[in-house]
Amino acid sequence: MSALEPEGSLMELELTPDQEMFVETTDKFLNDCCTPADLRAMRDDPDGFDRDYWRQGAELGWTSLLVSEEDGGGTVSGRGVADLALVAFELGRHAAPGPFLPTNVVAAALSAGGTDEQKATVLPGIVAGEVVATWCWSEPRPHDRLGDVSLIATERNGSYVLDGRKQPVEAGAQADQFLVTARTEDGGLVQLLVPASTAGVTVAPMHGLDLTRRFAEVRFDSATVPASAVVGDPAGSADDVERQLQLAIVIQLAEMVGAMDRSFAITMEWLFDRYSFGRPLASYQELKHRCADMKAWLEAGHAIADTCAQHVQDASPRAAEMASVGKAYLGQYGPELVHDCIQMHGGIGVTFDHDLHLYLRRVVLGSRLYGTVSEHRQRLTALLERGATDDA
Repeated sequence: MSALEPEGSLMELELTPDQEMFVETTDKFLNDCCTPADLRAMRDDPDGFDRDYWRQGAELGWTSLLVSEEDGGGTVSGRGVADLALVAFELGRHAAPGPFLPTNVVAAALSAGGTDEQKATVLPGIVAGEVVATWCWSEPRPHDRLGDVSLIATERNGSYVLDGRKQPVEAGAQADQFLVTARTEDGGLVQLLVPASTAGVTVAPMHGLDLTRRFAEVRFDSATVPASAVVGDPAGSADDVERQLQLAIVIQLAEMVGAMDRSFAITMEWLFDRYSFGRPLASYQELKHRCADMKAWLEAGHAIADTCAQHVQDASPRAAEMASVGKAYLGQYGPELVHDCIQMHGGIGVTFDHDLHLYLRRVVLGSRLYGTVSEHRQRLTALLERGATDDA
């Protein structure tokens, strides 16, 4: 087997035949349409992905795994989060484009708590890949800390008036629908489905590190939506937001591990093929030690991402804890692994034309979104302390 062929999927447990076929189909599709040349060609593309490509991905099931069968979705194994992690791993291994993470978060939210009207008019388009939806959650400074929400939703005459900014919003300039997490006047949270065409909504594209992922600032200046735009029960919005964060982190961790896996495979092939002073680079003791470290980080990353997916799938009491464990670990060792891969390539590794940069950009950006390493360590500490207090 070539060093560039995948040794396995993200999940360390045995896959069902349906899951194996699902992964193989996704891998073949991405091999055909997401070559490094294709990805570099998208560098200056405003959208960062082709709409036909996204619709074909939706036909493969990328957008329906967290949607109930009653709402037009369905899973491969009966465990939608686990199936979603398999796809995310392949997307990361190919540095593939598309609003995979935000679209699935919104689809899950609408399937779980959307109104009948939202499920009838918006959700089918998302599942079919015809409608791009994104989650407006993160905010700019000074409200850029994990979980800080300052955008205000004022209830007025049976409507909600939104004022504030959200950034970075993935696929913000490409989205047709925004799921906006806002703060109410009484300090609670509410989530609203806001069409991008709503008066008072303006979108400003941002410069990003990843060649194929686009981010934007979304500004709400007295943007007004009817009360029917509310998603879920406002009394339970905090729990809904936490669930959405966990889903986002599962997808993000799986993508990061996929990119790390590919980077390591590329580097191992290089070390065995490249000779120095008549010997392959892989024969040098110092490089062996560094490879051993990277292999340990990679295998631990697989295990952590898999464990996080299982806990979130089962909505276990430790799901939030495992999400922060995963972000804290992979946020640190993911970028370090890919940086080491680049260093082992020497001068050619630091050139823009080398494929490793596609994966480095994906991993580094992933380490910063939905909470930094420091923020998740703090969150993990708070969760553990709270658990110790409850046990006492």
